[in-house]
Amino acid sequence: MKTTKVAETSLPTPLGTFRLFGFQSEPKTENVLALVMGKPNPDEAALVRIHSQCLTGDVFGSERCDCGDQLHFALSTIAESGSGLLIYQLQEGRGIGLMNKLLAYELQDSGHDTVEANEHLGFEADHRNYDLCAGVLRHFGITRVRLMTNNPQKFDALEAAGIHVVERVPIEIPPSDGTKEYLKTKKAKLGHLLSNV
Repeated sequence: MKTTKVAETSLPTPLGTFRLFGFQSEPKTENVLALVMGKPNPDEAALVRIHSQCLTGDVFGSERCDCGDQLHFALSTIAESGSGLLIYQLQEGRGIGLMNKLLAYELQDSGHDTVEANEHLGFEADHRNYDLCAGVLRHFGITRVRLMTNNPQKFDALEAAGIHVVERVPIEIPPSDGTKEYLKTKKAKLGHLLSNV
């Protein structure tokens, strides 16, 4: 998959100033954003988070998931280290899209867990792919990463794309009453590496 940089701009935030990049795949079927702090050094393993868009968690602060907390934790960690990338993957609802995610929420309201709901709608439990994310890392000359994730699919996908994950940096948010069952399902059914549920 060819990765094309579409735009680059400055993004001042309370955590410091990031460079914000927009990328698209060729053919033009997918877009991602990259928030970059510092200058990636190809000789060092870059601190990286691949974060999948979650409008309800990232923007509205939903307590059905820990996505917004993970996003803010990752950005803070990158800012504290002074260097790193957050790739914001526009694959809402583990790749099923926003409206289907809301339908999945409806099913969860009636007793399905997050995996059962996606499968009931005819999707895989996790419908995402990470090819464009790997292309973004290659754009910056990054071939080795310290990956902030609990999801083994992410480091398996990067390794398959030729990006070596030299370290997995856990990104665990203490469970709340609202997220406890969600996190248990992610651990039991999706293999997420969680120690606190």
